[in-house]
Amino acid sequence: MTVLILTREEDVTADMVVVQLGASGVPVIRLDPTDLTGGVALSGEYVHGSFRGHLASGGRLVGIGGLRSIWVRRPGTPAGRAAEPSAWLTEESSQALYGMLRGSGARWMNHPDAARRARHKPWQLRLAQQCGLPVPATLITTFPGAAREFAQRYPDLVVKPVSGAHPQDPPRAVPVSRVAPDTDFAAVAYGPTLLQRRIAKRADIRLTAVGDRLLAARKAADPDADPAQVDVRFAASEAPWQATDVPPRVAAAVRSYLRRAELAYGAFDFAEDTDGTWWFLECNQSGQFGFVEVETGQPIARTIAQWLARPVPPEPTHVNGANSAVT
Repeated sequence: MTVLILTREEDVTADMVVVQLGASGVPVIRLDPTDLTGGVALSGEYVHGSFRGHLASGGRLVGIGGLRSIWVRRPGTPAGRAAEPSAWLTEESSQALYGMLRGSGARWMNHPDAARRARHKPWQLRLAQQCGLPVPATLITTFPGAAREFAQRYPDLVVKPVSGAHPQDPPRAVPVSRVAPDTDFAAVAYGPTLLQRRIAKRADIRLTAVGDRLLAARKAADPDADPAQVDVRFAASEAPWQATDVPPRVAAAVRSYLRRAELAYGAFDFAEDTDGTWWFLECNQSGQFGFVEVETGQPIARTIAQWLARPVPPEPTHVNGANSAVT
């Protein structure tokens, strides 16, 4: 049976997993939904109580019933590169592709319904709290007065986007920034703003969860760094990412989060404070892991490939339309 990877053409992270699958002799087909209706084609036939579906890409044809797993890595907008793209064609193509795949019986990493829900930052913070993960005091508001009052209670704040990336092509990361003490919060009224108590961190933690396997890496904070630089993605630091153990309570909480979110994969970001507490910042359901594997040598790509290569379970394991198989 075949592994299907839905992602963009240029995706080094996906390349790493494809190499691992190839080394194991597992058939894999990779396509980008944005190439519908050009380089990607589909067909599904429903007759006499049965379904026969097929996908074609790059000269290869695969039966939808022959898929063992589907990795929704970072797919583009369906039919985005069609000769005459339109919102209508995108919706039609999305309905056709994902509608057929939902009936395949394959294992998902991650199911589209679960992934869509998991992208919402307010929902993440609430779920993390319920699972026992420490969450910094956070406010999401369009009320300038609420922002001022929150800043009085928590004078040391950071501001970050609610959704994550700026909607460009390709998307541009918006850095987490420290809030100046004399900030005028009037502009909050023009769009939802996320304010969060800054954690005086001694390290950043990236925990990559693949099923039940947890692979954590730690990057020590630079004590001489500019205090205005709080985003590990942009702050210059000579400290390398190093593999680290996951505290048992954090491991139990993360596994609970994955189970309740119905995710098979998640990239968790934590801030480790001076007491050693791991504060939950976010969980990206399709986050990058290549930079961690390169620096630490952790076998993340191989672990993902092994999960994708497992046999299809004998019975569906779906809850509310999402894959509940986290193991």
